[in-house]
Amino acid sequence: MTKRLLVCALIGSFPGISWAQGTVGLPLVPPAVDGTPTAAVTAPNVATQATVSEAKHEPAKKKHWYEKLSFRGYTQLRYNREFDVEGAKVQVLGDSSVAANQTFSIRRARLILSGDVTDYVSVYLQPDFAASVPGVADATFFAQIRDWYADVHFDRKKEFRVRLGQSKVPFGFENLQSSQNRIPLDRSDALNSAVKNERDLGAFFYWTPKFAQDFFKHALDDGEKGSGNYGLLALGAYAGQGGSFREQNSSLHLVARAVAPVEFHGQKMEFALGGYWGKYGVLSSAISPLGAGPAVKPEGTLDTGNKTGVTDARAAVTVVVYPRPIGFQAEWNVGRGPALNDAQTKVEAHKLHGGYAMLTYRWQGCGGHEVIPFARYSYYRGGYKSERNAPNVELDDIEAGVEWLIAGEVELTAVYQHANRTNTSANSTTNTRSYEKTTAHIARAQVQIKF
Repeated sequence: MTKRLLVCALIGSFPGISWAQGTVGLPLVPPAVDGTPTAAVTAPNVATQATVSEAKHEPAKKKHWYEKLSFRGYTQLRYNREFDVEGAKVQVLGDSSVAANQTFSIRRARLILSGDVTDYVSVYLQPDFAASVPGVADATFFAQIRDWYADVHFDRKKEFRVRLGQSKVPFGFENLQSSQNRIPLDRSDALNSAVKNERDLGAFFYWTPKFAQDFFKHALDDGEKGSGNYGLLALGAYAGQGGSFREQNSSLHLVARAVAPVEFHGQKMEFALGGYWGKYGVLSSAISPLGAGPAVKPEGTLDTGNKTGVTDARAAVTVVVYPRPIGFQAEWNVGRGPALNDAQTKVEAHKLHGGYAMLTYRWQGCGGHEVIPFARYSYYRGGYKSERNAPNVELDDIEAGVEWLIAGEVELTAVYQHANRTNTSANSTTNTRSYEKTTAHIARAQVQIKF
């Protein structure tokens, strides 16, 4: 017993070690030789109880706004290799590194700062450090703003809010889905051609009741590749030229979208209708019309005097069956938009239509591993307004691949793509035709690292 008291006395002499129950496995109050507690040993226990009592009544320290922000990001490293190319040079608008003499590339290098500044104001700031700048052909990895906005909430439940700044335009499911969650490497051109970079400067109103907030959150947290919270109802006005591009006219685009999330026996599904309308200013480059004669700029563009813009209107429908384990995703849009006429002399409003359908299977293994094979078919007929002269595009692409979630932070995707599409590059050489078709087989791989 004497030895035990000596050990207890030595431990008690170190600062920060108390006699509170559970500390270093010792009894609450060690007895003395005669069986009665001594004053010297009991005192620390009394002081500890007083300290705990005082701590219970201390008010929680209020966090400063900068302590409520979180910092995260992701990087996508890609390798592309095309073969059996026929016709024009191969081109994939979602990834400029799909080209001759290209191998490794950093497709995205994102850093995200986000959080609640107050109970009614949230911010989301996302630059990309792997952007390619128009007009710079031999350099890359420029920093560029992708998202830079604030959400102003009208209630504590955050059911009603207005988003102000540069953010994604609520049109289509795949456009809203983050690239770190999307299974295919690139978005389908049929809907992605509607909004350059998926984003624009504007103001958007979102209504998301509590049950819908939970649905959208669980679709992401459960690894089911959701799009995030863009409301049951979305209404907005935006510049219309595309994210990180200067506005070219004084006409605003208007957009609306309605979503119906459904869950039946654990199976999540999502249905949506949306549309937008505006006037789009088309930039131009000199081309030789149909490959005959000198290169000239087509009429109907900003450079040839059309400062008002060309009618740009679409409607879209979305069907998503989240993978449990089989998943299905499809979107289709129709409308009228800027497009180069058949004579390649003028940009006018023409009909457009197209979409995609994708089948997936989610296999969840042990240790957090997941494997998701997928197949997607993409189809589009219409103008590509964000490209110079808004060339008319014919696209029929088939993709098949597999995504392997190696760990929570590391993901590997391998894809085979058969591309059959129009090359949208303008060629200013006299007597040389632009916008020819190309077909190619493309082997692609991506490693994504999240942090």
